[in-house]
Amino acid sequence: MSLTPECGSVHTHSVLCDGKGTLAEMAAAAFAAGVRYFGASGHSHTEIPHDAGNVLPADPAEYRAQVLALRAEYAGRMEILLGIEQDSQSPQPVPDWADYWIGSVHNLRDPETGKYHCVDWDRERLAACRDGMFGGDALAMTEGYYAGVAAMAERWPTILGHMDLVTKLNRGNAFFDEEDPRYRAAALEALHHADPDRTLLEINTGAVARGYRDDPYPAPFLLKEWRAMGGQVILTADAHSPETVIFGYRQAAELARAAGYRESVLLTSRGWEPCPL
Repeated sequence: MSLTPECGSVHTHSVLCDGKGTLAEMAAAAFAAGVRYFGASGHSHTEIPHDAGNVLPADPAEYRAQVLALRAEYAGRMEILLGIEQDSQSPQPVPDWADYWIGSVHNLRDPETGKYHCVDWDRERLAACRDGMFGGDALAMTEGYYAGVAAMAERWPTILGHMDLVTKLNRGNAFFDEEDPRYRAAALEALHHADPDRTLLEINTGAVARGYRDDPYPAPFLLKEWRAMGGQVILTADAHSPETVIFGYRQAAELARAAGYRESVLLTSRGWEPCPL
């Protein structure tokens, strides 16, 4: 079988967290789209009030059972990987049953008030984070966010998830200038905490699919730096509905090639499998 990036879709969500399709519907859509390495990556449980209904329950037994049933159903036709998207604020460790894990930062915790602020929900909540936690300094907010990314990167996730997620609601530099040296320094510092021998950097099209961004994460300067570090990339759709399981892969591949990559990686049961872009 000739491998292409479209053969893999391992950043996916179902109705068991914040997705719009069942796990069976997500897997069926992936198989129909030509995916041969499908990964379920439900959001890890947190105790954050606004996460209620959007993350896996504290006991993920049903999630595991459904994924393993799909693995048996598609045996010999499509590999089914059992993953998890581990949130930086999850009180639970990465489960030992996970085939892989995506390390992501979605929320910042104010140490003074104990309040959690979501960086990718809507502009009102992002403004509340900036004002309530960082005294109105949006660049300080990005520095706080990237400190969380650095800490997550140091845990050696299989995939570092949408590492510049703090830009999701920043179209038109609504909150901060993404060219500002202070912003870029914080982002690059976080990237330098990742180990290119242990972690893949994802090129994530999810925010494009949902209309928040025009281009996938991460920004070109981060992709170029990761390549200079010897790192490899994986294309992901961060799919929350069956029709988006390989959304925007062509655009993601173009972004990768512009940054100097000639191949990406597929995540398989055997490990990392390179494929041409």
